[in-house]
Amino acid sequence: MSGRLDADQYGRLAAQLYFVYRALEEVGTALSGDPIAGAVLDDRLRRTERLRSDLVALGIDPETITPLPAVDRYVAAIEATVHEPARYIAHHYTRYLGDLSGGQVVAHRMREHYGLDASTLSFYTFDGIDKLKRYKDAYRDRIDALDIGESGVDNLVAEAISAFELNQELFADLDAARVGARPA
Repeated sequence: MSGRLDADQYGRLAAQLYFVYRALEEVGTALSGDPIAGAVLDDRLRRTERLRSDLVALGIDPETITPLPAVDRYVAAIEATVHEPARYIAHHYTRYLGDLSGGQVVAHRMREHYGLDASTLSFYTFDGIDKLKRYKDAYRDRIDALDIGESGVDNLVAEAISAFELNQELFADLDAARVGARPA
């Protein structure tokens, strides 16, 4: 974000996020008829195809990417929520609301620092959502209105904390791979 790395590092991040969003959207599809998960599922949020397009524009073949160990753990955690929609919502919230909020700053910084354009940053464009704040507020209201009981709320909160930790691990793995890739 500060401009100290390069566009290739952004590409590495996008490549790893591809696995995360693919898992999120596959589990979301499996939960599409669920009344709890249905509170947040919205086709306008789907990012996998946009990530695929951005990766291709960045010169990265999505079929050749190998997930980092942290990403494997992250994907496994998301997949484990397929029968627990309240836990799934924690991952959905963490990623998508992050994209609707801080992701907009990320896109701006990638344009500003590295000259990336819309063809490589479509991931951060949400067609059909014109007022991001209004959308995010309504999203949170839908979660607050869920009838999941105290244990469901506890599970959702615990999984949200785990999702944030998994995101941190993803960045730690990316940084370790970057540092390890430096010539001696």
